[in-house]
Amino acid sequence: MSHDTSAPTIEAVGLRKRFGEVEALAGLDLVAEPGRVLAVLGPNGAGKTTFVRTLATLVRPDAGELRVAGVDALRHPERVRRAIGLAGQYAAVEQAMTGRENLRMVARLFGHDRRRARAVADAVIERLGLAEAGDRLVRTYSGGMRRRLDLGASLVGAPRLLLLDEPTTGLDPRSRNELWDAIRALVATGTDVLLTTQYLDEADQLAHRIVIVDHGRVIADGTPGELKSLAGRDVVEVRARRADDLPALAAALAPLGAGEPRTDTATSRVAVPVETGRAAVAAAVRVLDDIDVEVDDIGLRRPTLDEVFLTLTGRPAEAADEPAETDTRGEQDELVASR
Repeated sequence: MSHDTSAPTIEAVGLRKRFGEVEALAGLDLVAEPGRVLAVLGPNGAGKTTFVRTLATLVRPDAGELRVAGVDALRHPERVRRAIGLAGQYAAVEQAMTGRENLRMVARLFGHDRRRARAVADAVIERLGLAEAGDRLVRTYSGGMRRRLDLGASLVGAPRLLLLDEPTTGLDPRSRNELWDAIRALVATGTDVLLTTQYLDEADQLAHRIVIVDHGRVIADGTPGELKSLAGRDVVEVRARRADDLPALAAALAPLGAGEPRTDTATSRVAVPVETGRAAVAAAVRVLDDIDVEVDDIGLRRPTLDEVFLTLTGRPAEAADEPAETDTRGEQDELVASR
């Protein structure tokens, strides 16, 4: 089925959804234009997963309007399902089958005959760089390879929009980078992507535009650079040689800052927002000369997305969103079956 490629990929107006006493969506408005990766960020319980499930027609909103690829999702959910693919935190693939067999099975569920299913599966395997592993059992795949295969299952139906709900959760750095490369390749060949993620660096790497959701509403919207400017100040960052020196270092830098210093014990760093940019670096060097603290690095940088997040929401990004809803195993099958 063809879809209006000139229409916004997503148009959400005043979406509301309540689960008992919890208002997961509280009048959410969002428009996503074609040809972009849109990242949706938010603290724990902000409504990200509920929004993705609403886009996937797995949840019906209590109020509001929603169009996906120009199709009214509330009046014609079956048409929306033909326009989207969904991949969640867990690879919904059969481990006792080969990668190629998994994709052929999904293609058959989409209604392709055997010949067409083989052709589609082979094309997707090549597209995701899994040709050498395509005839191996999935149980022998790494976590990153399984997640790529899961993406492939979402692509068998040639979706206009791919919904990725925290797709790299639990992956090691190498597997995350492999999946990032696969997502970039999909976007380059014309697939629009909506991504929710708990990793702010992931949004920074992949997204053309970022929306921050809190309490079921959009509270910020822009490019990564535009959002970083919302934090309003540059940051002086100092890395201590010894972690034991971090409290003294933070106390020494505090008078220079336009806000409270933030200490990261894992990396032995203290960061403080400043108004004066380069002059603040020089002042920090003078302060360090006056205290008995050895440092390995000092520099000036723009705010990170994590600092933007903290500025806008009043709390740092958390490790998960809406725990009761984020297990998306089986939802891809539910989508395919409902087509």
